Amino acid sequence: MSESTLRESICRYGRSLFERGLTPGSSGNISLRLDDGGWLVTPTNASLGFLDPARISRLDATGRVVSGDTPTKEIPLHTALYESRAEARAIVHLHSTHAVAVSMLPEIDPKAVLPPLTPYYLMRTGGTALVPYYRPGDPGVADAIRGLAGKYSSVLLANHGPVVAGASLEAAVFATEELEETAKLYLLLRNLNPRHLSPAQVADLVQHFGLTLPEHEGEGHGCS
Repeated sequence: MSESTLRESICRYGRSLFERGLTPGSSGNISLRLDDGGWLVTPTNASLGFLDPARISRLDATGRVVSGDTPTKEIPLHTALYESRAEARAIVHLHSTHAVAVSMLPEIDPKAVLPPLTPYYLMRTGGTALVPYYRPGDPGVADAIRGLAGKYSSVLLANHGPVVAGASLEAAVFATEELEETAKLYLLLRNLNPRHLSPAQVADLVQHFGLTLPEHEGEGHGCS
């Protein structure tokens, strides 16, 4: 796929996410890793709903900006997730309402932010870890993500929002959307004692779809 096509796809998916209210204002950012080790990444203070393909930042393999506008200040968290997830080719970071709300709840298990409510949550995200609060752009968030040792492609930043990696931009977007919908379900069902997928049902999904889940998710645990 040509670089111009990839730039257009970032704009198309960004606009879709923005128009559906999944990341307001100039919040959120998207990156794509290129075959030469460099990246395409959305600029700082840019609305995902109004991206210009020609102004998307291009970084080389060392992280140096070679063209386009100044990139998002969230480069450290993208870098850390790419480093720990070798198969990742795209990352989506949003400020989606329900996922951010869940990140503030006191009962959240950092190793399993959401319980196994639906099969597609596990199939798309593989489970989600919670990273403690860091100021936006703080390099410390990179060390926190590296500390997860590549076990999670889906991470929720406390009081901030989700960061999700995928083998393609489409996969990363779909997984981010699934995380947001599951967060919404959790909030709707909170304190209502909903029926979760059982450990046997989770094991069946793992076997049938070849999923790789963090051990904590595989045990069927989640929010209490």
